Amino acid sequence: MEFEESGIGEECGVFGCLAAGEWPTQLEVAQIITLGLVALQHRGQESAGIVTSNGSSPPTYTTLKGMGLVSTAFKPEDMLKLRYGNLGIGHTRYSTTGMSELQNCQPFVVDTLHGRIAVAHNGELFNAAALRRKVMRHGVGLSTSSDSELITQLLCLTPPMEEVDNPDWVARIKNLMTLTPTSYSLLIMHKDVIYAVRDPYGNRPLCIGRLVPISKLHSSGGGEGDTEGWVVSSESCSFQSIGAKYYCEVRPGEIVQISKHGVKSLNIIPRPEGDPPAFCIFEYVYFARPDSIFEGQMVYTVRQRCGRQLAIEAPTDADVVSTVPESATPAALGYAQESGLPYVEVLCKNRYVGRTFIQPDTRLRQLGVAKKFGALTDNFAGKRVVLVDDSIVRGNTISPIIKLLKEAGATEVHIRVASPPIRFPCYMGINIPTKEELIANRPEFKDLANYLGATSVHYLSVEGLVTAVQSGIEPYENEQISSSSKTSRKLGHCTACLTGKYPIELEW
Repeated sequence: MEFEESGIGEECGVFGCLAAGEWPTQLEVAQIITLGLVALQHRGQESAGIVTSNGSSPPTYTTLKGMGLVSTAFKPEDMLKLRYGNLGIGHTRYSTTGMSELQNCQPFVVDTLHGRIAVAHNGELFNAAALRRKVMRHGVGLSTSSDSELITQLLCLTPPMEEVDNPDWVARIKNLMTLTPTSYSLLIMHKDVIYAVRDPYGNRPLCIGRLVPISKLHSSGGGEGDTEGWVVSSESCSFQSIGAKYYCEVRPGEIVQISKHGVKSLNIIPRPEGDPPAFCIFEYVYFARPDSIFEGQMVYTVRQRCGRQLAIEAPTDADVVSTVPESATPAALGYAQESGLPYVEVLCKNRYVGRTFIQPDTRLRQLGVAKKFGALTDNFAGKRVVLVDDSIVRGNTISPIIKLLKEAGATEVHIRVASPPIRFPCYMGINIPTKEELIANRPEFKDLANYLGATSVHYLSVEGLVTAVQSGIEPYENEQISSSSKTSRKLGHCTACLTGKYPIELEW
């Protein structure tokens, strides 16, 4: 919960849709993209955009962008402009680079020598400054401060060995991936195809779903002949609301082509020097919706395992286990299962109070957390409480909650944190407070329980988190779009914000 209060945010969510079969399609491509973006709203709330195309030659592109939530960014009358699209891509934004303004809203559309392209991007380029200089040396001006426009312009550069009149978009994408190995998941729309691209380290997520008739949505089996369209998304949680079945995950370094004829893996770009993959481990901890699937496992299940591991590492004598609503609930349930303690709710959250709540006088400011939570006193009065949270970032949020519970009758409050302490900045698309603001780097951390007013405080270890995440990943994968044979899955996750060990050497 404190991730939310501390302003830690994921950069973006991307979503694309392409109709299968004959065009023009009867599939409501723009509506499907809108619903997909709504399901990804937790990944960004600053702005949203959609670009659709009829896929003809030359194609007609239609763009719709707006500030705020998807529900307010797209007006019904404006959506009518998109209704003739046979394919399209969309984006919902949380900025880590670039100001929060309409000009930085994605997808970006540019004209090239070989036709118009549209690009949507999730992530942050680790070497953006050097790449901006490279683009400008080619005489290209940049109109925004966004990494995503930079990616678009890099795709426009002619790669080595390309013939003037025969554009090779796969070569262009490969050239981009060589210039910047992380961090990005990309949707690139050109003519009648969408390219789904994931960086070689797999730092940001991306997966593909298959749109099927509603009557066959929950049935097993069924071939691709039932396919009404294809969707690609930052998270699989978006598939349920649009009638799509999970098809596969885009692998690290993979370039996938999606057309009305199907899905085809074109290439996999290897990581430099055989490095392990570096999928962001905080997708599991906090950023992703719990019903999403990464690396063949559901996020909710991973969070439960984190709670179980936390109970093994930091047991305590207590009477009940509870959670700070709501993101830490799976971990709290896992802690309760492993410890044998009953799980109860101790806090009731008021969902209609946001961070911008105005506190007009001293008395209301002193009430602090009471505006956001109510204590369910009958569940814990006179008892020792283990309270599980997903984070303690600055320490500003949990302390008033502890005070509230003690004043409401808890005899002890033991804080258990289902992630390790955050100590370092992220340069790959996550907005983290400055190093000095993080409680783990401040003197108070040495006696955190006393500082917060808790009976005890324990974090999950880095090793425990990695174990909880990786223990559920199958050692082999059978990728439908590339090979029928099983290949070894190499494990690896980015823990840089916890350990200071970045997957690649940073460039400034």
